Amino acid sequence: MNYSLSVPQIKEAVKDKLSHTFGVSLQNATNEEYYKAVALIVREMMAKGRAEFQQNAMRTETKRIYYLCMEFLLGRSLKNNLYNLGLEENMREALSEFGIKLDHLYEQEPDAGLGNGGLGRLAACFLDGLATQGYPAMGYSLRYEYGLFKQKLVDGWQTELPDFWLPGGSVWMQAVPDNSVEVHFDGHIEERWNDQYHAVKHKDYTTVTAVPYDLYVSGKDGRGISLLRVWKAENNQFDMNLFGGGNYMRAMEQQTMAEVITKVLYPEDDHAEGKLLRLTQQYFLVSASVQDIIRRHLFAHSNLDELPKLAAIHLNDTHPVLAIPEMMRVMLDECGYDWESAWGIVKQTVAYTNHTVMSEALESWKCDLVKMRLPRIYQIIEEINRRFWEEMKYRGVDHGKIARMAPISDGFVKMANLAVIGSHSVNGVSALHSDILKDDLFHDFYVEEPQKFTNVTNGIAHRRWLNQSNPKLASLITELIGEDYIYDADKLSELLKYKDDSSVLERLQKIKRENKERLAKHLQRTQGLVVDPDSIFDVQVKRLHEYKRQHMNALSILATYQWLLDNPNADFTPHTWFFGAKAAPGYYFAKQIIQFISALADTINNDQRVNSKMKVVFVENYCVTWAETLIPAAEISEQISLAGTEASGTSNMKFMINGAITLGTLDGANVEIHETVGDENILLFGMTASQVEEVKRAGYNPMQHYQHDNQMRRALDALNHGINHKNFSDIYRAIIQQDRYMALADFQSYRAAQNRAVSLYHDKERWNRMSLVNIAGAGRFAADRAIRDYAGNIWHGSPVPPEKNLAAKIVL
Repeated sequence: MNYSLSVPQIKEAVKDKLSHTFGVSLQNATNEEYYKAVALIVREMMAKGRAEFQQNAMRTETKRIYYLCMEFLLGRSLKNNLYNLGLEENMREALSEFGIKLDHLYEQEPDAGLGNGGLGRLAACFLDGLATQGYPAMGYSLRYEYGLFKQKLVDGWQTELPDFWLPGGSVWMQAVPDNSVEVHFDGHIEERWNDQYHAVKHKDYTTVTAVPYDLYVSGKDGRGISLLRVWKAENNQFDMNLFGGGNYMRAMEQQTMAEVITKVLYPEDDHAEGKLLRLTQQYFLVSASVQDIIRRHLFAHSNLDELPKLAAIHLNDTHPVLAIPEMMRVMLDECGYDWESAWGIVKQTVAYTNHTVMSEALESWKCDLVKMRLPRIYQIIEEINRRFWEEMKYRGVDHGKIARMAPISDGFVKMANLAVIGSHSVNGVSALHSDILKDDLFHDFYVEEPQKFTNVTNGIAHRRWLNQSNPKLASLITELIGEDYIYDADKLSELLKYKDDSSVLERLQKIKRENKERLAKHLQRTQGLVVDPDSIFDVQVKRLHEYKRQHMNALSILATYQWLLDNPNADFTPHTWFFGAKAAPGYYFAKQIIQFISALADTINNDQRVNSKMKVVFVENYCVTWAETLIPAAEISEQISLAGTEASGTSNMKFMINGAITLGTLDGANVEIHETVGDENILLFGMTASQVEEVKRAGYNPMQHYQHDNQMRRALDALNHGINHKNFSDIYRAIIQQDRYMALADFQSYRAAQNRAVSLYHDKERWNRMSLVNIAGAGRFAADRAIRDYAGNIWHGSPVPPEKNLAAKIVL
């Protein structure tokens, strides 16, 4: 498909959209109306491109990829799609002739409230990679009315405000009500046997309608278009008898309760109602998606026998794992399959990616809750559990080991166990993480089925995080090595021939400086903060969690502040630390850490003795759009999780491709970054994963570190006494008494790495060479490569062959 539009064609299309859709003239249209008009033009082009792409996939019977995830952190769509379709410059020129700036239209679009952090951003990157390489793919998620939340710091405390993103974001969605499906909750199951035929009937259930909305994600040059289908929960049943009898609230209750399902991304689940809602959300997603997948297959085939050959269903983390019993339900109860045949098809079709070793993220649901809300699904899980026990006992597996592996144990349904049992492939997201799965988390499973386990290291959409977010750097790279890297990120390695070219290194430094100035201006405009572009820009942006150790970074800054007050005339390199993070609303300790960072920032930034030398910035409401400005300006990338706790990370890859130097532990994908760039181009510190385990076995005592490190003790004591008139004794006690993620054990090593970074920074040529080497090695961490790994080793799929006869230009 040819997506090219000339400037006159664009002008005519914009004029028509404004007139016919919004009823306004070119002269009277607002920037918001121009934005929506352009978005609709692009959306319609992608819809036609997707239809053509799908026709070609069906004609060639190319395997479909279905990617289920509770979140897709898309960011903004307009710039990404204009860039990928090669329309950005013509669109800019056409709009300028109307007196409209394209960059102003970009600002009209909110970040799509469909995701939270790395999991959702990875899923979004994969849709880009799938489309660019020509794989016919669909993502499935929920159409959240409100995103996670808008973060507002009130006296340093995180306050959650509604993220009502739909007014500006829904223009990218196309409702497909004809493809709606019903999802059933509650009720009870009646069973009967007719000879050898087992029949079940779900009675007295509550019906919720899943209405699909489709968003298109373009690949580079439009070779493929991925489809993200998000489900909205509706219930249009209305009890007139109740309403007529004066029971107005009860008449509305059923409709309102249904709509709650897709109201908010990740509701708090530290209470029974929240747990019930999250379980409901997860089943609503998988039931609607599985029904849709099977309907699509049966549209072209008479049965599901060849489903594994023609479809791959991928479960991104434990949230969508109920897809396994839901597929069994549909095949058993609606398609008439026997258990063995259905189970074989499910296992051959479904694959599972684990994203964490954190026990709190390996979801478990109380059996009573599942049985009440999803009675038929619970029956099927019970049968999976029974058959699993029988199979393991037949193999001679120890009783205690089976209990650890079983999907039902101690009154809970163990979602991760269910995922491993019901999938043909299980992978981690970095080499270290996948080894931990085999050696620890899923070791019992690995011993029984080692062939099931593999690794696919995460990847990022490098075209977005380099070409779109850092156009000046991309322009330099294109000048040096050509455009091939845009399609094949491995070509970035050709930059290595310039690592000793002083003129190239100087240009690299100049681009970084310009990006720092751009960030400084944006920060002053949005948060009223003034930062020095000549200082080191040291950045830690990611979800706020103890294992990511933002508190260790902050504690080190506090120690530096104290040292600088004692040594006001010392030779000190100006330093600006940036934090960006949201804490889960119910995660009180994480919110305390945010308040600690905020109090530290207020203290340092308002202290005339030091604020010309050091600053601390907490970026409020950090999101994809913020990242696109912040990451290209970063010089130090803080990746400081305790070794063995971070599955992979993806921000580390985004910083790397933008030339920041990783300061981190040997954790997650940092291990592979280290392999790629070598000792001299990364700043490593801290214990390794194996050393962490040794210390744990020996009995970790944080008080020993507190007593033997004067700098650490002084900083912790200051924290205990309060910062900026705020009390942080809870953090102090948690660190010196327990220190779950061993911040004190790694503190000295971390401080030494910080000092080493400053020393290297003074040697500009060496620092710039390190930066270039990191950019050159970043191709290994492209989403395109990750998709090829999944397709080759797990999905066993191939791209759609190019269709030579379908090259007509689009008619708008």
